[in-house]
Amino acid sequence: MHRTFVGVYVAVSVGCLVKMGQVFGMLGCVQVEQSSVAIKEVFGKYKDVLEPGCHYVPWYFCSRLSGSLSLSVNQLDVRCETKTKDNVFVTVVASIQYRALAEKAEDAYYKLSNTRAQIQSYVFDVIRSTVPKMELDAAFEQKNEIAKAVEEELEKAMSAYGYEIVQTLIVDIEPDERVKRAMNEINAAARLRVASSDKAEAEKILQIKRAKGDAESNYLAGLGVARQRQAIVDGLRDSVLSFSENVPGTTSKDIIDMVLITQYFDTMKEIGANSKSDAVFIPHGPGAVQDVASQIRDGLLQGNATNS
Repeated sequence: MHRTFVGVYVAVSVGCLVKMGQVFGMLGCVQVEQSSVAIKEVFGKYKDVLEPGCHYVPWYFCSRLSGSLSLSVNQLDVRCETKTKDNVFVTVVASIQYRALAEKAEDAYYKLSNTRAQIQSYVFDVIRSTVPKMELDAAFEQKNEIAKAVEEELEKAMSAYGYEIVQTLIVDIEPDERVKRAMNEINAAARLRVASSDKAEAEKILQIKRAKGDAESNYLAGLGVARQRQAIVDGLRDSVLSFSENVPGTTSKDIIDMVLITQYFDTMKEIGANSKSDAVFIPHGPGAVQDVASQIRDGLLQGNATNS
């Protein structure tokens, strides 16, 4: 019983709403949606612009709504093929945002039959007159200048038709595929050239550092040898003086021969103690040391005679 009552109530309510709508329609009441306006005509002639809300349009006095006009922002994407100053074909992608003005709704509704086609024609005209004045690199760098030129021309042309250009963007500039590959190869070659130059500079620095290190090492090695020889000379001098004082009657030659004999036997001992030494053939015997001493002495005398 309860469900039946509810069903009857809903049916009556819907029926009432339908009848009310029919009554409003018969009386000439119309509703205009938000963000739009309606064009009212009387006897086929423009009469008024109806803003959002409910309006009275008595059809029996030949008043009617000719149509509605959206005030929302619309977007139109345009692809235009053109050529740059350096003869490179590119496709320019422009995005145009526009809307109709409520205060100029009459012009926007009656003066243009195809708004999008009209805007596209102006965009083509501006892009094909602006981009050919630029080289390819300049076109990429001056996208904002192209967009500004398109927006100024559109604003000047479309304001007469009741439209406002909200924003103009150059979304992309697409060169031919072969041009893209060539540009990528040029950039790759330039980067390789820079990398090679940096690598060569790094190797140069390493060689300079290595040469400085070798020079410093040789210098220190020379200082070490010089100090070693100086220490040997000082030791021999001290040995000669000490031996001469403790053993009267000995000469410097006798002392040097004895030192050389000691050094000779120390060398032989080191050669024999080293298991990794190769075979070394040297004269050995009591007279060998005398021959070595004579050779050293003769070499020193010849060097002194040559220097003098």
